[in-house]
Amino acid sequence: MTLDKARQLLRAQASFGGGYQRHGARLVLAEVAAEHGQQAVDALIRELELERVFGIAPGTRFDPKGGR
Repeated sequence: MTLDKARQLLRAQASFGGGYQRHGARLVLAEVAAEHGQQAVDALIRELELERVFGIAPGTRFDPKGGR
């Protein structure tokens, strides 16, 4: 997944808020982590204010299999 596509998906998730969207955002971030690394994840979290929206802080690690 490109970072632009991830950004687009995360913006959509953030616009709705809520638990299901938080889970979807975590899955997108896991894929970004696997393909682009933790720096890209942290940059998206900051850029899209995901800490405010979902409580996802920079530095949070994501398991690509959906775990924590």
